[in-house]
Amino acid sequence: MDFFGVLTMVGGLALFLYGMQVLGDGLSKVSGGRLEQILEKLTSNKFKAVALGAIVTAVIQSSSATTVMVVGFVNSGIMKLSQAIGIIMGANIGTTATSWILSLSGIESGNFFVKLLKPSSFSPILALIGVAIILFSKREKKKNVAMILVGFAILMFGMDTMSNAVKPLADVPEFTNILLMFSNPLLGLLAGLVLTAVIQSSSASVGILQALCATGAVSYSTAIPIIMGQNIGTCITALLSSVGTSKNARRAAIVHLYFNIIGTVAFMLAFYGINYFVDFAFMDQSAEAYGIAVVHSVFNVFATCLLLPFANKLEKLAYLTIKEDESENARIRRVDEDIRTLDSIFINNPGLAMEQCRKVTSNMADTAKESYMRSMELLTGFDEEKAEDVIQMEKDIDRYEDVIGTYLLKLSGKQLAEKDSQTSMLFLQCIGDFERISDHAVSIVKSFEEMKEKEQKFSNKAQEELGIFTQAVADMLSSTLEVFDKEDAALAYEVESLNAVITELSAEVRKRHIKRLRKGKCTIELGFLLSDIVTSCERIAAHCSHIVVSVMQVREESMEMHGYMEDLRENETAEFKQLQKSFKEKYALP
Repeated sequence: MDFFGVLTMVGGLALFLYGMQVLGDGLSKVSGGRLEQILEKLTSNKFKAVALGAIVTAVIQSSSATTVMVVGFVNSGIMKLSQAIGIIMGANIGTTATSWILSLSGIESGNFFVKLLKPSSFSPILALIGVAIILFSKREKKKNVAMILVGFAILMFGMDTMSNAVKPLADVPEFTNILLMFSNPLLGLLAGLVLTAVIQSSSASVGILQALCATGAVSYSTAIPIIMGQNIGTCITALLSSVGTSKNARRAAIVHLYFNIIGTVAFMLAFYGINYFVDFAFMDQSAEAYGIAVVHSVFNVFATCLLLPFANKLEKLAYLTIKEDESENARIRRVDEDIRTLDSIFINNPGLAMEQCRKVTSNMADTAKESYMRSMELLTGFDEEKAEDVIQMEKDIDRYEDVIGTYLLKLSGKQLAEKDSQTSMLFLQCIGDFERISDHAVSIVKSFEEMKEKEQKFSNKAQEELGIFTQAVADMLSSTLEVFDKEDAALAYEVESLNAVITELSAEVRKRHIKRLRKGKCTIELGFLLSDIVTSCERIAAHCSHIVVSVMQVREESMEMHGYMEDLRENETAEFKQLQKSFKEKYALP
């Protein structure tokens, strides 16, 4: 093969990979998020989950995309790990659809209609239709369908170009000798693994192998171990997507890896064990595109049938690999118990149901407070486990908000006493505030994480000032939760006076930073990060104030929030001013 032959092959490969990308993007857009909704809902049965994973992957032409989607669902708490395993197994079966489509390129016949079945024959027609739609249609949906047609045509043209470019290699002894090396099962497996890990698509790497079959120099003894390696290599995408996610999301990616490793080892032991005694005659024959598709399908169906009965064992193995600490276990158990507490059986007894809501909302509030307190522990040094705890608590609070909000809306359809009706409105308002407090705690974590990545640190003076300011916010948050639990009017008064002091403190912290910046004692980047942290704390204080005002509205049976706030601020009594003075002394910056 000369230089221009290599150029043609590389161009064909580029078109093949680009066509696969365009095809996948088009299919995703046409689905309009419906595939994600299906994955989210129809996973109660593991056999359904396998079928669903296979169908969705066959449609979007990428097991990596399906697995990454599943990792995202597990990370967000929408899907449990046990539900994800079946979909991951099904995705491996669904990805074989691409190899079957590509195998159609090997159809040989003089019959006009049979020749028309070859993708290289009908893909130009699809390309023409697709381009016409893109040029002349103004509707987005039609253009997305056109992307699918054009993507498929580009993919098949790239495949055809690759196949024609590599055909001359059949007469090159050096190329044949290289391929003979891969007939060693371990070397072949490693080659398939590396190739797929680099291009991050088993469908694409199998397509490349099918294109190489056009040389006639690829035997089944070479192709089979490469296919095994390709199935392991495809796990790299899910593993990369799980970086920085929750432990359960990382477990989903690990399950994908274990499934393919265990399936590959079992298949190779069984296949080569039988071959040792039977000596399969086809092993030395030249592999064909359809033969590659058969091997790819047989392996994935075999691995799924073998491991599906042991899905719970794979889950346990993932938990053994990525262990949970006891505090996380206890928190997850508490959230689950709280959610079970809000049973629909209590809906017909509104008074009891409201009391259950109060307890669960109080636990949600405690979790929000804990997330802020844990985030501020990073002020003295970033800790990966503490940061992950805050992120996990934010996910728990999201679950609380969804469940409590849904339960309260169901409860609102019943005949409620006036007090219970107002309390219901209070809880609906407050759960939104608690959820936002946890969001701001995560924002604080992200700021400290950025400092760690950039290897920057606040000066001792800035750290001391931030420590005082954040402690004031922490005390306000603690008092707010006490007001929420006890409806203490006197304490509510204190919270509002502390809020006024925190507003002044935040301005002073920023002012002092600007002075250090002018003297060259601090950097602009650190200034942005300090400002982000202060802003997050200010917003937490604002949510605390909103909670306190909402509680006082219900207590005083008044729904005029703006009136309450205006009265409080306009009629600053001697007591209010004295409280402010004592808080200013307590949280005075050095």
